[in-house]
Formats: sequence, structure tokens, C-alpha cells
Amino acid sequence: MEPDDALIARLDADLDGSFESLVIAHQDRLYSIALRFLGDPSDAEEATQDCLVRAYRALAGYDSARIRELRLRPWLATIVLNLCRTKAGRRNHAGARPLSLDFDEPGKALAEPRADPARSPVAIADRREARARWAALVADLPQAYRAAVVLRHVDGLSYPELAQALGRPEGTVKAQVHRALALLRRAYEDAERREREEMTA
Repeated sequence: MEPDDALIARLDADLDGSFESLVIAHQDRLYSIALRFLGDPSDAEEATQDCLVRAYRALAGYDSARIRELRLRPWLATIVLNLCRTKAGRRNHAGARPLSLDFDEPGKALAEPRADPARSPVAIADRREARARWAALVADLPQAYRAAVVLRHVDGLSYPELAQALGRPEGTVKAQVHRALALLRRAYEDAERREREEMTA
């Protein structure tokens, strides 16, 4: 995968000839963000496709100076998040809830880890259960916190990139990530406590 700076220069010189490189470089990451935000593979695929169409149209309308100023990762994350928020808002009005999310590596969102002969089936089942529990907890976060924690800790955006992607000051996104992690920790501990109480009852 070529660095974004080189890709931006190519997009500026020849958008039509270089856009496929942008798609190849970023589609899995965008799909991963959308899947973790929406929880539904078909909705995530649609959001990813819509994001890439919007990105192409925007780039086609930008002048050379604006294209060269772009930071692709946060810019594309902003587009896909806005689409996800719109889609989630429509779904919430219809009474639907996000499905379980999977926190495997981007591009392998539905793949299971390869079985290691040294790993027991119990350990694999425990790992799946823990992933499902964390995914459900993330899905229950308020939308702003969910977006911040997914982009920071799953997609790996830096705080400046995160601030750009969310259109908020860096201090605000740091606080949102901190609060999201605190809410996740508290919710996880509460779930663990309830589970222990059920086992001893």
C-alpha cells in the first residue's frame, strides 16, 4: 500500500486513473469502521460504497491546492461516519438496534482466528464470548462516544486525526474517548458482577 502523500499527489495529477488505488488502500478500513458503527454487514457495505462515491465526487470538484491539503484517513473517516450516523438515525427511528460487532482485524471482520493446536476449544469460545460482550457494550455507547472510541482504538487514528474526522477540538475528542472507555469499563464490570451473582444464586 502506498503512503497517502504519494496517493494524494497521484489523485491530484489523474483522479480517474488513481481513484482505484484509493479504493484499494482504504475500502477495508472504511468497511471496518462502518461495520463496527452499524453492526450490519450489508449496511456497512452500503455506507462504504456511498463513502467512496462521495469522496470521488468531492475530489472531482476540488482544486489542486485543496486536494494536496487533504489528510485522507481522517477525511474518509469523516465521510463514512456521517453516512453511518444518518443510517443509524434512520434505523433508530424505525426501532432497530445495531447487531453484534466483531473486533477482529480490519478486512477480516467476519473471519475466525486460526485454531492453534495448543489452544483449547474452551479458550476459543471464551475469546469469542469476550469479543461479543465488548462489541455489545460498544454498540450501547452514545453515538459520539462510539465514534470516538472506534476511530481511536480500533482504526488507530491519532488524536489530531480523530479531531479532524469528528470535526471537534482535540481536547473534546480526548475527553470523549476517556469517557467512552470509563463507560465501557463500568458496564463490563457490572456485567461481570451480575454474571457472578447469577452463578452463586
